[in-house]
Amino acid sequence: MIRLIEKGLMFGNLVHISSPALVERYNRALQHLAGKTTALTDFHVDISGYSPEVGIELEDELYLNPNGVNRQFILLTTEQKRAPLLNVKFSTSRDILREFIEMNEAQLFALTATDAVAGELVNSVIKLTTPRDLFNIKTIEIEADTAGGTLRKSEQLAGMVERFKTEEDAWFDDVLIARMIETAKETGDVTRNPVRLRHTAFEQRNFWTSHFGGLYLFPDVDHPAAICMADRPHDLPVDFVFDLGQRNQIAKFLGLNGLVETIIEARGVDSAGILQQKMDFLTIAAAAESDIDLTGLDRRDMRRLARNHADQLPEAYHGLAQLLRWATDGGPWPRITSDHPAYFYTLRATDTPNRDLVNMLLTELAPLDPRQMFICNKELFYRTYATWPEAKKAYVADFLAREYQVDKAGARAALFGHEPDMSGEDRVSDAVIARVGPWGSVRRD
Repeated sequence: MIRLIEKGLMFGNLVHISSPALVERYNRALQHLAGKTTALTDFHVDISGYSPEVGIELEDELYLNPNGVNRQFILLTTEQKRAPLLNVKFSTSRDILREFIEMNEAQLFALTATDAVAGELVNSVIKLTTPRDLFNIKTIEIEADTAGGTLRKSEQLAGMVERFKTEEDAWFDDVLIARMIETAKETGDVTRNPVRLRHTAFEQRNFWTSHFGGLYLFPDVDHPAAICMADRPHDLPVDFVFDLGQRNQIAKFLGLNGLVETIIEARGVDSAGILQQKMDFLTIAAAAESDIDLTGLDRRDMRRLARNHADQLPEAYHGLAQLLRWATDGGPWPRITSDHPAYFYTLRATDTPNRDLVNMLLTELAPLDPRQMFICNKELFYRTYATWPEAKKAYVADFLAREYQVDKAGARAALFGHEPDMSGEDRVSDAVIARVGPWGSVRRD
């Protein structure tokens, strides 16, 4: 993994904590949340305040996520909103944390100027016993305060101010006045500068979880289903439960709910270029097993590798090649059904609120595309990367650093964006798609 770290592909964009003041605030918040402290004076944190260095020191990578269910967080700066979330247990957690920070940025900026903000993503489930428990997690509420209790004291002070203004003879209540003065020393003037956090409840509809071997839950679509990465549970409150071996059923589920489109259908993308790159990744996967040097490859080298390893190329390669020939050279229309190994390599998510979740699911179904896996499913990417031959590790790391890391937003837009195509280039015409359908049985003349 050192190669990924050096290229900024792992633990990238973490926030560096090195000042004694911030370390001291972190320890107060950590003591408040978990009853622990760190002896480190220099470490990095993610959006939730989790530090991989502190996790190693404490020998507990879940020190801010007990039972992997109710994620706790420590905010030292609002800049953490740009950081990734490590040790992800639910696909919705980072989006919830980022939205919470952005909706309360001014208030959090003021609070973190003097103290750390500590909190928790709370749901009604403390510990998951069975997969069925996951369906009880419908709303996530954020509870947050500074380690010193600034918000709690501000509410108390606001209540005392209201009493002082409305109760008869409150002007003569020396105890009340003294408490107000002492509390105001810690909170400031809450009448002029009230500090309240808003937008602290979030609905969790469709999501992925790492629990129980990995589950994609879609209870909030027209045709609900659950898709399991491990053994299929039989007590889930949805009509359909699939495992990865049920490719036809998963394809039907995605199609019935309008969750996917083919790359050929997609507007505003270089569909031929995307197909060719996927074929290159499949070529690399085959060639890497022969311990071949894969550095500095150009288009001619890639064609040579494909020829030399034709017998080792996966069936998905040949399906994508047929589709590429149809799209660019007028070859025959390929019949690629959902049981074909190339099928899920030809798809991307449609523009719905479930886009990121569906693109994440597609990486499980098309695991030889490391670029999509890195972008959409980093937890799976890191696990898979560790199993590759060294030649493939080096090629993929160099490719991602060169082609993705330099322009992340541009790469994401090119692959998964849904902007209208204004050029008319690099895309099969609507008329052709309408005639044959994305995967219809009609052949091109």
